[in-house]
Amino acid sequence: MKHALHIDDSEVELTAIRAQGPGGQNVNKVSSAIQLRFDVAGSSLPDDVKQRWLQSGDSRLTQEGVFILKAQKHRTQEANRVDAWARLYETLDQYAKPPKPRKATKPTYGSVQRRLEGKSIQSKIKALRQARD
Repeated sequence: MKHALHIDDSEVELTAIRAQGPGGQNVNKVSSAIQLRFDVAGSSLPDDVKQRWLQSGDSRLTQEGVFILKAQKHRTQEANRVDAWARLYETLDQYAKPPKPRKATKPTYGSVQRRLEGKSIQSKIKALRQARD
């Protein structure tokens, strides 16, 4: 799959870590999960893409602007490495294109009429509560 933006291998830090969950006797010996660290703030991405990513509120972003992703779906380290890269590019594609600007719309005639009718009904109910002299 071709992506509009490219992330250089030198900007990404991949570390093999132990995967969580069931795995039998092998799980405590083999580091098959991959932790991917990508410094969004210090990357070579265009500034507008960086801004959108850093302001997204993604829970995988640290305070310093480092994106941390853990890939442990597969049993092999290589498969998890490929998965980590794929998920990084998936996330990048989310922030690569600017969001569509919102078009202001008017309320429909019917919705305005219903709102005004509701207000007049409420007004009449409150008028009936007034103390009579």
